[in-house]
Amino acid sequence: MTVKVIKDGRNWRPYRFPPRCSAPVQTDWSGDPSALQRAISDGFQQGIEKGYQEGLLQGQEAGQREGFETGRQEGLRQGREEGRQQGRQAFEAASQPLDRITAELNRFLAEFERNRRQDLLELVKKVSKQVIRCELTLNPTQLLTLAEEALAAMPGEQGDVHIHLNPEECTRIKDLAPERAAAWRLVPDERLALGECRVVTAQAEADIGCQQRLDSCMDTLSEHLNVAEA
Repeated sequence: MTVKVIKDGRNWRPYRFPPRCSAPVQTDWSGDPSALQRAISDGFQQGIEKGYQEGLLQGQEAGQREGFETGRQEGLRQGREEGRQQGRQAFEAASQPLDRITAELNRFLAEFERNRRQDLLELVKKVSKQVIRCELTLNPTQLLTLAEEALAAMPGEQGDVHIHLNPEECTRIKDLAPERAAAWRLVPDERLALGECRVVTAQAEADIGCQQRLDSCMDTLSEHLNVAEA
């Protein structure tokens, strides 16, 4: 069968020539064979046209469904991506004030912690001074014990030893332990505060006062607290 391509104004499609009459028909076409051939050709052409239209419609419907589904999936993907980007941008914009607040809060907490540690040091120092003052008031001869320990560690001869004390404590020691006070040369020194004591020999001098001992302990405690903070 010969195939010829024709143009229908929309697109190109193949044209098929109708088959020649080969089967008997009920209508009597014996008097007009050409009319019979035309009828067969028309029926064949109508069948082709109907099949083409039905196929075209089905193809359009299938294409629309496929295109719709593809478009829907693509739209969902793009929508999700745009939503994520917009959400990320909105979150970053919203989190900027929070970041500043967090940084300010961290600075405030760090400053608060430093002040708290400093207040703690001051409290320990104040309480320690009170305890030392109370202890020396009740038993000022402890300064002589400290002087004896210092002399044992000092170099040189210890024949000429002077123990400098606050005048008030010097008087109390002589009153409470006159025998121990007589064994040492106690020198009242108004420059020394209560609890302070200096041991002076011909070769050396030692500060055994409570203040320098307390300062040393406080320096150690402060260093420990700073290390713990870091």
